Amino acid sequence: MSSSDPNVRQDILRNDPYGWIEDAAIEIEKAAGELLEGGEASRVSDEAVARMMTAAIRLYVAKSDGEERTFRPLTGTRDETVTATEALSAVSEILRALHLGPMELALWYRRRPDED
Repeated sequence: MSSSDPNVRQDILRNDPYGWIEDAAIEIEKAAGELLEGGEASRVSDEAVARMMTAAIRLYVAKSDGEERTFRPLTGTRDETVTATEALSAVSEILRALHLGPMELALWYRRRPDED
């Protein structure tokens, strides 16, 4: 149930017991930026980061599969919020955690329908 109309979206969120996730996501992104800028990423536990990544990955796949569409999984455009090095480091560790390799990634890779 996605809507691009902000007024409709706010009405839905106000009545949704999980609507708080929208605000929490904004706050987490802001806090993470401040921690990174100050060189204090170690203040967040490994477990907390793993929980956020797990939840984000599962929600992304559920939305893209369930709504039969894809959307940009990162904020910003190009590498203004996440660098290629950061993205590839995270993807590599996710693959390693699941005992997968680049070959499995190549088999699953698909171009987004809206890409040229």
